Amino acid sequence: MTFSSYRVTVPGKLLIAGEYAVIEPNQQAVVIAVNRYITATIEPSKQNKLSLPQFGMDNITWEDSGKEVQFSIVDQRLRFIQNSIMITNQFLRENSVTLYPFHLTIDSALDDPSTGRKYGLGSSAAIVVAVVSAMLMLYGEQEAPPTLAQVFKLSAIAHLKTQKNGSGVDIAASTFGGWLVYSSFNPKWVGDELQEGINLSEFIKKPWPNLAITPIKPPANLTFCVGWTKESASTAPMITAVQKFRARKQEAYSQFLQESSQAVSHLIKSFEENDNQESISSLKQNRNALRMLSKQADITIETSKLKDLCAVAEKYGSGKSSGAGGGDCGIAFIKDVDQIEALKEAWRNTGILPLKLTVSQKGVSVTEYNCEMSLPDYRVSV
Repeated sequence: MTFSSYRVTVPGKLLIAGEYAVIEPNQQAVVIAVNRYITATIEPSKQNKLSLPQFGMDNITWEDSGKEVQFSIVDQRLRFIQNSIMITNQFLRENSVTLYPFHLTIDSALDDPSTGRKYGLGSSAAIVVAVVSAMLMLYGEQEAPPTLAQVFKLSAIAHLKTQKNGSGVDIAASTFGGWLVYSSFNPKWVGDELQEGINLSEFIKKPWPNLAITPIKPPANLTFCVGWTKESASTAPMITAVQKFRARKQEAYSQFLQESSQAVSHLIKSFEENDNQESISSLKQNRNALRMLSKQADITIETSKLKDLCAVAEKYGSGKSSGAGGGDCGIAFIKDVDQIEALKEAWRNTGILPLKLTVSQKGVSVTEYNCEMSLPDYRVSV
């Protein structure tokens, strides 16, 4: 017998501007999807199985009690996948979809292929989007085809349930692709609504206050480059540290929000007016806001490597850290495409590795293929 199975590709992300501030209501960020991908394949199976070849994990099984998903092994690296399956199953059950076992395989090209170290391209968010999308597609023959809005909101819930904080900006990039202007929902509001036991299907249909996701087009001649510091960073602890700073020094934090908001607004305006030079200036303005935050909150957003990356970038345009900082990648806007190689060579000389990243115009992408099976009873409910 032949059954439909699916291959899902989901891009990683890079934050261009608005880091940290974006967790607050009505604060904007600019984010892009990049051409490095998580790939998930899903097919009907005799039992629920998960394979993660890059982790050396194969045929992990799980049981679903209806309230929680329990894997056959205990590993913290599975938490995002576990919650993604649980949230999606809840949504499907609420829509009277009959669940049956499947085999899910996840591969990642978001990390350095030679060392396995992370670039900081939002791997956890991309994995969540991949799992949610794959499951919605597999069961889609019983339900209307999933929308990107459904994918985004279910993924945001699963990611928030796992990480406990965050804006969802990386989820948006992985879901919708391209260049985006993003304003976050209120994570506390989402958490409180879920705690009340709200129907998940109804919850994702209703508007989420403050949430806005808008495609945007950069200036025609704007060139951006990405450099990797080869240092790993962890986003969640950095966000927690900033939240503690916000509670201690509200006035200083408000000043940071104002500076960040101005920089991002100028950047968006420069895109709308096709103004390459103003884009370069706005990126530098946002870097200055983050440096102020770093000093006042006593956190290391710009490591010495990121400072080197930015110093080189400013010889050709402007540069800044991307995302939470503390390592991972930095970005540069440069004035002239002819200066790309000079910038990259200067980065290499300071120990920064240029990455061959471009914007992925597509977010979630799905292809269908056929899976040969000898299991006529594969639709057993779980």
